[in-house]
Amino acid sequence: MIRKILIAAGSVALLSTTALTPVSAAERKETYKLLDLFGEVLEKVRSEYVEPVNDEELIEAALNGMLTSLDPHSAYLNPKNSKDMDIQTRGEFGGLGLEVTMENGWVKVVSPIDDTPAYRAGMQPGDFVTHLDGEPVQGLSLSEAVDRMRGTVNTDIKLTVRRAGVEQPFDIKLTRAVIKVQTVKGQLHGDIGYIRISQFSATTHADLVRIMGQLKKDIGKTPTGFVIDLRNNPGGLLDQAVAVSDDFLDKGEIVSTRSRRPEDTQRFNARPGDIADSLPLVVLINDGSASASEIVAGALQDHKRAVLLGTRSFGKGSVQTLMPLHGHGSLRLTTARYYTPSGRSIQAVGIEPDIKAQQSKVEPIAGAAVERRSEASLRKALPNPNGDKDKTPAKPAEQPKAPETKAPAPDHKGEGGKAEAPAPIKLGDPAQDYQLARALDLLRGLSLYRPAQR
Repeated sequence: MIRKILIAAGSVALLSTTALTPVSAAERKETYKLLDLFGEVLEKVRSEYVEPVNDEELIEAALNGMLTSLDPHSAYLNPKNSKDMDIQTRGEFGGLGLEVTMENGWVKVVSPIDDTPAYRAGMQPGDFVTHLDGEPVQGLSLSEAVDRMRGTVNTDIKLTVRRAGVEQPFDIKLTRAVIKVQTVKGQLHGDIGYIRISQFSATTHADLVRIMGQLKKDIGKTPTGFVIDLRNNPGGLLDQAVAVSDDFLDKGEIVSTRSRRPEDTQRFNARPGDIADSLPLVVLINDGSASASEIVAGALQDHKRAVLLGTRSFGKGSVQTLMPLHGHGSLRLTTARYYTPSGRSIQAVGIEPDIKAQQSKVEPIAGAAVERRSEASLRKALPNPNGDKDKTPAKPAEQPKAPETKAPAPDHKGEGGKAEAPAPIKLGDPAQDYQLARALDLLRGLSLYRPAQR
């Protein structure tokens, strides 16, 4: 079986086998010469290297060297890693809860997975992991670094992290756990439904339909709209991304994939039916929104079905095919690019939101709780002619007190002179989550405007 992948770690969908590209006799002869060269080098290493070497490890390193020279997502997966990928797509696996890639020799966080050790510790998209338990990651392949981060459940590992805007690197101690991913969660903010999709696993579409139905039932009237949160969503299964897009679209193309051969082009189209009943949608994205989540965001944006709010997405627009290797693991090879309905490739570019909003922590300013001055607070102000006796006249506004002087904040130095990890913003809480607060305000504004259009 050959399977199609849309994220750096294990999303799959069925893909038919195609014929190999024919090569000339001269090209085949040259290839055999180069394979002879490889065999000669392998034999020299086996017989002359200063320490005994393992043939399997040498071949595996050579395969990974060849594939990682192509792009960051192609790789050889030995039987253990191949099995781990299959487990992850079912929504349960062991580790820290990080989706990572490699950049300039460092491990770069694409996104932490919700409700995992990495998420709770405050890891953020764009963080660079420079050391694992004090050992530098430079010189390791991505798969080697991931293997070291995985391990026995309830064992600890220390990650040294560099973060943009933080001058000093800092250490984060994490305890490995069994990662059980609930990919869809919902909650109400008044008459607005908020749905968080953390990744696209095998049950995401079904969970979305169930949670959407429950939210509409709990509201008990026509909702104002819905917020779909795809921030820090690293992607997942192609069929689930298509199904989720289809949930909100009545017709039209959702995504297409294009490889070297034009005849291999695939197009996925929406069917009638919108589980949000054509109500307004705001989709939240950021630089941790990658691959399959970009398919959903791009489809809804191109069809003008939703307003995208946040920051530019990650920009992974390539498709990997997972090919079994007859008892020797599998090959993950980049075989196509995907395109949004308007024909955009977002590879290395990402999706720009319709409304740009950097994340900020929402905090009340000094004096905000003090009652504001108004006409009603003035002495001898004329009464309201409607005679609303139920409302008490406003009291004269008090002058705000001078803010208390506080001691300087600590410099957050941890052991070894490294800074401590900054406290994370809780996504989904509008009291802290500025982007969500903006989305809720936008939907409320749209609800005021809609009646005027009828």
